[in-house]
Amino acid sequence: MRVTDSVLLFLETKKGEYISGGEIAGQLGVSRNAVWKAVKTLQEKGYAISAVTNKGYCLSPENRLLSAQSIGKYLTCPSVRVEYRETVTSTNTILKELAENGEPEGLLLVASEQTAGKGRRGRSFLSSNGTGVYFSLLLRPSLAPADSLLITTCAAVATAKAIEKNANCQTQIKWVNDVYRDGKKVCGILTEAAFDMEGGGLSYAVLGIGINMFFPENSLPEELRDIAGSVFDNSDYDPEAVSRIVADTVNFFMEEYACLTQKRFLPEYRRRSFLTDKEILVIKPDSQRKAVAQGVDDDFRLRVRYPDGTEEFLSSGEVSTKLNG
Repeated sequence: MRVTDSVLLFLETKKGEYISGGEIAGQLGVSRNAVWKAVKTLQEKGYAISAVTNKGYCLSPENRLLSAQSIGKYLTCPSVRVEYRETVTSTNTILKELAENGEPEGLLLVASEQTAGKGRRGRSFLSSNGTGVYFSLLLRPSLAPADSLLITTCAAVATAKAIEKNANCQTQIKWVNDVYRDGKKVCGILTEAAFDMEGGGLSYAVLGIGINMFFPENSLPEELRDIAGSVFDNSDYDPEAVSRIVADTVNFFMEEYACLTQKRFLPEYRRRSFLTDKEILVIKPDSQRKAVAQGVDDDFRLRVRYPDGTEEFLSSGEVSTKLNG
């Protein structure tokens, strides 16, 4: 680990406290001058670090810059390795390329901005700098293709729990992969996978999650203002909670990952169901039909009832609460 990274990790673990340059140097086994240079580099990058004679260095609790260190200190799963980049094209795209080149499971790529964020069905995903956090986790699961939906549904529960824990709010899950707060979408999830044609299972899966942490009203395109929400607002935005939400999402997900097929998270998913008993529009490539959502079955399929009394179990596709006519 570079000296700059080591110093940042040390300051993150002591955030809000003044630590002498000598103590940092002694703990890291480097010179005080090396610590000073590392702090200067971090300050130039925008980290809110105070330097006071006879007191030392202090990373402000109000520091808003994310880092691998700010997230890593909250992770409880040692198999996960964190990499942070301020701006990327798409965290999913980058991890898919790394996966194709043999990158082992467990790499977590986090960014503050995506220039080509990806949503479901080829849509773009708004990923503005300073408003959200976007991260992808590389997995190499022992799953049959038919069970790949478990990754997305488990991630939805994990994200919902992490937001609730750190933002003191209630969340809901809109089948199959969106997390809502106060009736508005605050998180989207996209899992992309490659199949092992010889083995019949998944070669790898990239789990991508985008969370709207803070959305200034005037930064949203007009067409999204009635749809998109945020985890925090002006009065309760907590910079440190962003790192905790990312880490806790991964922590909660990894608790279930080794036993996904047991579906232990199904009750939590059902309890947060946003669509149950709502009138919806079932959207298919060649048709749209009104229906009422009846709930989620044991295979995470959405059971819907049409006006003529017939029922259908949806394993994929799109539904909307905005009805035509």
